[in-house]
Amino acid sequence: MKVGLIGVGLMGQGIARNLLKGGHGLRFLEHPGNQPTEDLVANGAVPCDSPAAVGAGAEVVILCVTGSAQVEAVLTGEGGLLSDLAPGTVVVDCSTSLPESTLAMAERTQAAGGHFVDAPMTRTAAHAQAGTLNLLAGGEAAVIDRIMPVLESFTEAVERVGPVGTGHRMKLLHNYVSIGFMSLLAEAAAQSADAGVDPAVLVRVLGQGGGASVALDRLSPYITEGDRSGLPFFLGNALKDIDYYHQMAEQAGARKGIAEGVLETLRQEVSAGHGEAWLPELISLLRRPG
Repeated sequence: MKVGLIGVGLMGQGIARNLLKGGHGLRFLEHPGNQPTEDLVANGAVPCDSPAAVGAGAEVVILCVTGSAQVEAVLTGEGGLLSDLAPGTVVVDCSTSLPESTLAMAERTQAAGGHFVDAPMTRTAAHAQAGTLNLLAGGEAAVIDRIMPVLESFTEAVERVGPVGTGHRMKLLHNYVSIGFMSLLAEAAAQSADAGVDPAVLVRVLGQGGGASVALDRLSPYITEGDRSGLPFFLGNALKDIDYYHQMAEQAGARKGIAEGVLETLRQEVSAGHGEAWLPELISLLRRPG
């Protein structure tokens, strides 16, 4: 299929590589935040200078940007994708976005003659490179079926979670649990290190009991060896995701006391200038001074 991609970052670069491997035609937006794109161009991808140009002739346009503000700008800003959308084009938002914004952008896309699917990702940049991401897809079944060859080229599983907006709601629930648990583990690991506990013993005890989890697996290399490489996820992005979850919970009238504790912990570290620290490094940041 003819595919456009906006957002060739840590996740988007892997998506782009696998789209090309899957035989799909690819146009992408040139942007200072992109990862290196020379190999993409060498394999037939076409760089474009505006979202509208990315969408020209595309059957599917994938958005892989930071959040709702960026999605709205890409779709409705000057030279935006919706300014010249071909009838029937499917916009797939793989970003982590606010459900209310997603519903509004879906309406704007439909009014422009297109279709909208929110399909945020789970897993890491390494999975993006390997083509084994998981997607949480919200949208019409027939539309998702039509674009499944594109989605399958960079995923291991596509979970259909409900109508438009449900994908992003589920992603925020997922990230709240994931980031929340890793924040809790980071605080515990920091206290453990301050007390002189052998980090290998901490990981083994947690892993044999109630702490066993993917979150522990991802933080363990940093706890035991100081290796952060398995989770290249900025604290600034973690803060954004938890803030989105907090906003979603507030709009729903749900209780959010635990979320507020996680939000404040991340906000303090980002405010202190650590927004580009990777999530495993939260352990060191939470250690006792001195």
